[in-house]
Amino acid sequence: MALLHKGASISPAKKDAIAAWIGSQRWYAAKGRTPALRPLFAWRLDDPEGEVGIETFVIADDATSPPIVYQVPLTYRGAPLGGADAALVGVVEHSVLGTRYVYDAPHDPVYAAQLFALAIGEVEAASSSITDAVEPAVNGIGMGTRGWRLTESRVLSGEQSNTSIIGMAVDADGEPQPVIIKVFRALADGRNPDVELQGVLAAAGSTRVPASLGAVAGSWPEAGKPGRKAAPDAGVATGHLAFAQEFLPGAQDAWREALVAAGHGTDFAAGARTLGDATAEVHSLLAERLPTEPADPDRVAETIAEMRSRAAAAVAEAPQLASRADAIDAVYDAAAQADWPAFQRIHGDYHLGQVLHVPERGWVLLDFEGEPLRPLAERTRTDQPLRDVAGMLRSFDYAGGSVEQSTRGHSARDWVENAQQAFMDGYAARAGHDPRDAQALLFAYLVDKALYEVVYEVRNRPDWIGIPLTALDRLLPDAGQTKEDQP
Repeated sequence: MALLHKGASISPAKKDAIAAWIGSQRWYAAKGRTPALRPLFAWRLDDPEGEVGIETFVIADDATSPPIVYQVPLTYRGAPLGGADAALVGVVEHSVLGTRYVYDAPHDPVYAAQLFALAIGEVEAASSSITDAVEPAVNGIGMGTRGWRLTESRVLSGEQSNTSIIGMAVDADGEPQPVIIKVFRALADGRNPDVELQGVLAAAGSTRVPASLGAVAGSWPEAGKPGRKAAPDAGVATGHLAFAQEFLPGAQDAWREALVAAGHGTDFAAGARTLGDATAEVHSLLAERLPTEPADPDRVAETIAEMRSRAAAAVAEAPQLASRADAIDAVYDAAAQADWPAFQRIHGDYHLGQVLHVPERGWVLLDFEGEPLRPLAERTRTDQPLRDVAGMLRSFDYAGGSVEQSTRGHSARDWVENAQQAFMDGYAARAGHDPRDAQALLFAYLVDKALYEVVYEVRNRPDWIGIPLTALDRLLPDAGQTKEDQP
């Protein structure tokens, strides 16, 4: 275990170094606000060579209410880490060790190797307050990959809400195995659905998800009220901190394939149909392996109320929606009177970017965390499979809309409609029931998703807001159309 220098001073303080850096990170949610950080918990990993300090902080940010809890892993080095200038958090002076270069740990190969070893059960977490002590609040959850070790690593660029480490591991037989380790940045009390659902599907023998290799779970004091330190009797939050799984290098994601096909007007029906089949297969397995809930009147009313609440929030954020408010209400009125199937676990943020096309294996689904703007408690509840179906239908529309926006005048409507119908054909053939038969519910989930997209575009890409607004205009006037005419 690492030697802790009790009583040593550090300047600037670790919290101050993090505060100066965190606001510019892609996964930091309170953009434009000054971070107000409050440490909740810390733990360490040991460098076998004894050269690199590895410490992970769990920090509450009081810049938002309620506070957001972040996971911030750091490494401390006595000399700069080559090629990692962009990952430098800051430079501090340690009263015993001297100058220390502080890095965002996922970019440090020593951290990546030790985190992977923890996830698969090869090492233990260490205390951040007691020398030579194990940290019992943090544990690896091995999933049958003992004896593996990580030999190469790099951070996947472009992620919004987490940090993923791509690497190469050597298995117990000495064979190289590509792996990915996802470090969850925003933490919440409860099981992370990405770990839970992919683990269930992988354990069922499904090839529609990457193989699960291991995970890290931890406990930390609840964030409590802004500006207050956790009381000794404060509640404890428990959740996943990281997830290791099979990586599929060279696989093309469905978004890129669909975007190219839409741009060239190439028929995508065959791919869309098999994607519908894969989606229904995953839904069926989740319903078999995890609890379902009946669609009783209270649960239906609660779901419709949530949709109305999101619609009201969207109208408040995007005034362009005000003229559509009555038509949106009418869609939800119709859904409230419909027959609802049982609620079950679903993907929750399903779109073309969450699917890979793997040679000789077909479609593989990724990232079961659910919509990042929704609280974890909502994302871990049962829901309607039609939410996933609507998400994918909207994603085909986005592929077509992206082409139309970039070409100005070119219509991709026929391509979109053919892909959407083929997707639902494939889904219906596998599931034994057709999403188009649940017209009122399907339209409600399509509108709900389009409103989510409007809010996203207002906040992030105002020039793209025309895609979901135009979709709403296509959806709302035609809520009573026949099955054959539906999207």
